[in-house]
Amino acid sequence: MKRHFDEDLKKMNTDILKMAAMSEESIYKAVEALKNRDKDLARAVIDSDYKIDELELVIEEEAISLLALNQPMAVDLRFITTGMKINSELERIADLSENIAQCVLQLADKPLLKPLVNIPKLAEISRKMVRDAIDSFVNLDEELAKKVIFSDSEADKLRNSIYNKLIYDYMLKDGSTAPRAVPLLLIARHLERICDHAGYIATNVIYMIKAKVVKHHLERLRK
Repeated sequence: MKRHFDEDLKKMNTDILKMAAMSEESIYKAVEALKNRDKDLARAVIDSDYKIDELELVIEEEAISLLALNQPMAVDLRFITTGMKINSELERIADLSENIAQCVLQLADKPLLKPLVNIPKLAEISRKMVRDAIDSFVNLDEELAKKVIFSDSEADKLRNSIYNKLIYDYMLKDGSTAPRAVPLLLIARHLERICDHAGYIATNVIYMIKAKVVKHHLERLRK
């Protein structure tokens, strides 16, 4: 029974890593579609979301089965419950990438409002935060998880800079720019939300490692 339990844990871990790779790829492809005004790539991101949704259900079933059949304790219990939460966060990240791709379809046939500088920067921050959050999970790295959480302030500042530029330099000066500015505002918002979900993954990793709840209590990270 113990051997089967360990094999099932490894299978769940492998599937979570697969889902993380798919989610990160969705972010990359959605932003590449924006940069290249590539409607086909945007549609590919949208069409691939069902695969991530299906994998989410597989992982959820794996976790429920592990809990129901083995009644795990301590470290194993924290791993399974953390895996369930990470699974949910990754699915939301993929949904946000799909939202970005939908915005790309709105923009693809319109001339660019302004050169894309900060949005690709924000996209790279979001991908790195997701990657580091998963690495902290794989390697049980509390310090890396903390780094992810504290990186969120950088993402917030960049999103605010994008908002201010689009609203005050374009929309308020010329209302006709709104159809091109609003999708960019939404893309910035979606990318910032991806960063938030990466941070949530990291807080759950810290709980898994230390059995310490830091969500909503980030001051505990400094202790």
